[in-house]
Amino acid sequence: MSALKKIAGRRLPIASAAVLSLSLAAPATAFAAPHSPTVAASAKPPAVMSTVGGELLGKPGTQVNLAGGAPVLPKDLTARSWIVADAESGDVLAAHNAHWRLPPASTMKMLFADTVLPKFPRGESHKVLPSDLAGIGAGSSMVGIKEGESYTVHDLWLGVFLRSGNDAVHVLSAMNHGVGRTVKDMQAHAEELQALDTHVVSPDGYDAPGQVSSAYDLTLFARSGLQKKDFREYCSTVRASFPGETTKKKGKTTRGSFEIQNTNRLLAGDTDITPYRGIAGVKNGNTTNAGATFTGVAERNGRVLLVTVMNPEKKDHNEVYRETARLFDWGFSAAGKVRPVGELVAPRGAGTGGQGGGTGASDGKGTGGGTGKPVAAPLKGGSSGVGVALAVSAGVLLLLAVGVFLVNRRWPLPDLVRRRTRP
Repeated sequence: MSALKKIAGRRLPIASAAVLSLSLAAPATAFAAPHSPTVAASAKPPAVMSTVGGELLGKPGTQVNLAGGAPVLPKDLTARSWIVADAESGDVLAAHNAHWRLPPASTMKMLFADTVLPKFPRGESHKVLPSDLAGIGAGSSMVGIKEGESYTVHDLWLGVFLRSGNDAVHVLSAMNHGVGRTVKDMQAHAEELQALDTHVVSPDGYDAPGQVSSAYDLTLFARSGLQKKDFREYCSTVRASFPGETTKKKGKTTRGSFEIQNTNRLLAGDTDITPYRGIAGVKNGNTTNAGATFTGVAERNGRVLLVTVMNPEKKDHNEVYRETARLFDWGFSAAGKVRPVGELVAPRGAGTGGQGGGTGASDGKGTGGGTGKPVAAPLKGGSSGVGVALAVSAGVLLLLAVGVFLVNRRWPLPDLVRRRTRP
């Protein structure tokens, strides 16, 4: 029996944290859209793909085993690849070209974070050098980091997760002995996770020849990252304050700040889409070559699902989120009524005390240096048990005490934190 099958029925921890009503001050920044060849609209998946996680996952087309009473899949899905999985048991409920190797865009930042986040305490400060920002791709999404200014690691990770800032990625990579070293570390970690469809070329997900991943691998990255307390906090943060430039006036030195908002529209909402109830992250992306990509985690009535959607062919505004929401709806309705078509495999070291989601140096005890707090909306119709996700609705934002709802378990949930009472 696999390591993941032994943990079936237990619960996945999803970060919930201090909730603060903030007005949005900073305009949204577009994701990287480099001028690179686009994937042909008529592209087809290869006839033979990886079978990691199960034979059916290596077959092209949609894979689902509907039992009695199971709802049919949504009929208006246009993504090249997608997957719906139970985040706790690892069961893959349904998939479509799960192992198709496609450009990942900024969803690659999940692997970057899972690899690099444990290496530096969040309170560590770094002064940005010009070389730290070298080599950022034209048209990249940026959080607004300035040369000569100092930022805490906490600041930088907020920039990575909320604004998908390639500048923040490059500064953290510089701290990790450079982009080349970081790419090698990411590739090694992908192999440890058995994410064998992935080839890393750039740490930020910017379009690069040969850089690919798959819906299956992106789901593995999310599942691994969610084992880390800080990862859960950052990916669930809706709004935060970010350090601005230092100015001198009348001999007095001051440093301003500005607000940033998460560009995950199922978490933060948009003019044409409301936050998804139970959403708690994880990461979105969009480039010329990759199209729109997204991996999300959500909890409802005690069940936690992961959904990854890659490159919907329908190009309507926020289409990737709409298709993700439909798959979440289906997954929550179908759970327990379908036979799994595969599983999310455990890391190679999961059963030997190796990697597998320890928190490492990222213990959440660093000094944030005045950075922002996670924001969400009040729970509505949420779960009745421990492990409640961020249930996001369009209601009034409420100020909550910092609360992380976790349970004690082995891989993939190593933490022990009591549920904290909300005011």
